Amino acid sequence: MSLVTLSLGSNIDPDTHIRLCLDALEDTFGPLQISRIFESEPVGFNDHRNFYNLVVAFDSDWSVGELQAWSKQLEIAHGRTPDMAKCSPRALDIDLLTVGNICGIIDSVTLPREEITLNAFVLQPLAELLPDQHHPTHGLSYAALWQHFNMGSQRLWAIDFYWHGRWVSKADPAPRKASAR
Repeated sequence: MSLVTLSLGSNIDPDTHIRLCLDALEDTFGPLQISRIFESEPVGFNDHRNFYNLVVAFDSDWSVGELQAWSKQLEIAHGRTPDMAKCSPRALDIDLLTVGNICGIIDSVTLPREEITLNAFVLQPLAELLPDQHHPTHGLSYAALWQHFNMGSQRLWAIDFYWHGRWVSKADPAPRKASAR
């Protein structure tokens, strides 16, 4: 069994699609560890609808290829097609971040995913969820990577999100916007 981390995002009816994705993940993989959910401004998109982003972790013995195929099938079930433009709005975006400490290109998937250290909407939820877990290639904990992360112009803030009878995420009393770290 390996600890698998996924980044989830949506900017089309995100409340609905994130809930449906969490349901599918739990039904397939069992108990989930779920980060707070962050609303973020789109990075590199012409469409200006904000995203909901979060990180989910679970244990699995599935191969990288099986995890990737399952994720892409769920995206397709939510309206994403392989021919969609890279930076177009999406009901569901699932990115495989890590599978244990596997590094390299496995089943056409690069692990760990580069976006972990590039995007606040991936690193902050990952650092909050698994602060003491170490990045497979950088060797630093996610908390340390987040502590040294430069937000630049990226903006995100935690939101309230209720799923399966409990609060998965609560908004910060004073949301942190872009700041120098």
